Amino acid sequence: MENEQNGNPVTVEGLRKSFGAQAVLKGVSFSLARGQILSVLGRSGTGKSVLLRLLIGLDKPDAGSIRMNGDEITELGLEKLNESRKNIGFLFQQAALYDSLSIEENVEFPLRRHRKAGEAEPRERAHQLLASVGLEKDLNKMPSQISGGMKKRVALARALALDPSIVLFDEPTAGLDPITAAEIGRLIVDLSKQRNMTSVVVTHDMHAAKCFSDRLILLSDGKIVVDGTFEDLQNSTDEFAKRFLSDCA
Repeated sequence: MENEQNGNPVTVEGLRKSFGAQAVLKGVSFSLARGQILSVLGRSGTGKSVLLRLLIGLDKPDAGSIRMNGDEITELGLEKLNESRKNIGFLFQQAALYDSLSIEENVEFPLRRHRKAGEAEPRERAHQLLASVGLEKDLNKMPSQISGGMKKRVALARALALDPSIVLFDEPTAGLDPITAAEIGRLIVDLSKQRNMTSVVVTHDMHAAKCFSDRLILLSDGKIVVDGTFEDLQNSTDEFAKRFLSDCA
């Protein structure tokens, strides 16, 4: 795992993706250090969620390289891709909990599916994870019985079940009130630091991105127009970046 040994668990080079005549990504490149939190910003339809799907191997790029923990995702067959995915957590925009399973059972699910263990281990692990997101008293509730913010917390606990070194977040604060969104943002920061995780966060929430990101990239017309800190974004002379910040203010 040369890429991992060099301290960059995520490296993307020259990534291109089109759907028919529509070019969504036009040569996107970036790399992330261990423990770094990157926010991906941009208007709707600029390829942010497509980028996440490419990183997890749900879609294939037209060109370019994606190395996750040293694995070249674009070249893996399904069996090896599924093995690689065990080291990558994914938090879906709508949480995507199983309605027929309790909160505890939702978090246990990946453990029971991917690890050979006795009855006690998945349950104990689920309890620990739910405690880490403040839901240790809600184990037996069903998804229909909890709020949107609580669902995001459960989804985060489930994403961490297999101890991934990389976690991908699709709009983790979407649909949440400002206080709950801030709580989710703090959880992302705290858990990333505790576990030294590398995180990629697609978000429209500029305030949240400012609070929890080490680094931001802004996509426009399929390309990265800003790559740096929030201050770099503020100081950018790019016309789209200035308009984007103004519209988000």
